[in-house]
Amino acid sequence: MKVTQVSLRPTEAAAAAGAPALTPELLAATGARYSRNNEGLSDILAKIDPANLDKSVDAIFRMIDYGHQSIADMAPVAMFLDGISQWLAFYVWNLSPAASGQESSTRYIQMNVDAVPDPALLGIPSAHQGEWHRTVTACFATYQAALERWQGLADAHPEVMRIPRDLLEDTASASQKKVARLRRNYAFDRARYFLPFASATNVMMLMSARGWVQLCQHLCAHPLPEANALGDAIRGQLALCTPRLIKHASAKASMRGGIAVAFDALRCRAGMGLPATLAPFAADSAAPPTAHVTVTPPEGCTGARYAADLSLHDNRYAWIGDGLRRTAVRFAWEAVTLAEIRDLNRHRTGNRHCEVIPVGFYAALDELPAQADADTAAALRRLSDVGRAATARAHALLAAGDPSYVYWLPMGAQCFFEHLTTADKFVYEAELRTGQGAHYRYARHLHDALAIWYTQFPETRNLILEGTAEPE
Repeated sequence: MKVTQVSLRPTEAAAAAGAPALTPELLAATGARYSRNNEGLSDILAKIDPANLDKSVDAIFRMIDYGHQSIADMAPVAMFLDGISQWLAFYVWNLSPAASGQESSTRYIQMNVDAVPDPALLGIPSAHQGEWHRTVTACFATYQAALERWQGLADAHPEVMRIPRDLLEDTASASQKKVARLRRNYAFDRARYFLPFASATNVMMLMSARGWVQLCQHLCAHPLPEANALGDAIRGQLALCTPRLIKHASAKASMRGGIAVAFDALRCRAGMGLPATLAPFAADSAAPPTAHVTVTPPEGCTGARYAADLSLHDNRYAWIGDGLRRTAVRFAWEAVTLAEIRDLNRHRTGNRHCEVIPVGFYAALDELPAQADADTAAALRRLSDVGRAATARAHALLAAGDPSYVYWLPMGAQCFFEHLTTADKFVYEAELRTGQGAHYRYARHLHDALAIWYTQFPETRNLILEGTAEPE
């Protein structure tokens, strides 16, 4: 694990124009001074000593000693988090709804068993480390086997990838490279469900110092040592750029208590019994995703009003009227794989909620094309037993009260996932996640949610730019 804070510097054009450049903390302090007098920016900048920026920050904070949260909100900080587990990346994104950033993609990068952190860092009890390593190794071997099977299907039957024929037949180098990428994506998208939630990934995030401080409070209070190590590493990097704003970046009793209460609730629900889909020899290990959409419109908003709100909406970034912007929407699915949740969980609006209680295991068996030979189909069905067994073991560990159960989960494990936001953001997410190049599985989830929306507001059908997730 490695955390690196990356500072920003002015562009050559900005420097040539004489635009001011401030450290994150000095930027926050300058903004804070606005609340105490009616000086303009030039007067405040005139008080800054370029040769002693720390002294300049202290001079402002000497007279402004309150509003820590609002001041920390004005200090932008970018960090790169290398080598954290997929679970920890999920947890960090879940706690950071205002963050921008990116994560290493399982749709483009082939992973192997080397990409697993030390089990001691993950908090796997020593008595279970041997079994855990065998489980993770089996998941990676199954991932590789599934990848080869799906690649073989794509090679033998290119039509299953839905790549336009003219692109497939184009002999130009650029076209053939694109076809190769789409072929890899096709296989990666269907094999990634066997990847362990413990496998390592890299995350880049940009948010305010306030966001990083609040993240540290959760991480440092968590029972798992990997979370604690990340919290400590982030705090160390914050000290480089916002040292006066991190006094609260430590474990808090309320956070530790809240995390314990939430985990106990999960443990109790898991203790009610293993889902039938995870039992040995179940006919199908996948639980139905079943979408739910609840809409709370403001007074007077109807389907006709929403249709008018979309009258100028010609792309997903275009204008949406205030009726949709004022409408609350809660949409959820009973069973979403962790592979899809890691993507849906990065949307930066509202609040997302995921109960990490496995209810099934999805292995893309519903994607088997009619062209698949009997041997390939049988092999992929056998492989799904590995993912189901790992998911069932994680469920048992959760019921027994072991917080490290998350590291036993494969990314095909299905959990409840909910997003609470406003209707304009729901429309954007639906358009994005069904658009060209979207992953087939979350495209299906958003299609299901839109179908429910249309039953309530049929006037908006054909105005929301629902896509078909064709390869890009």
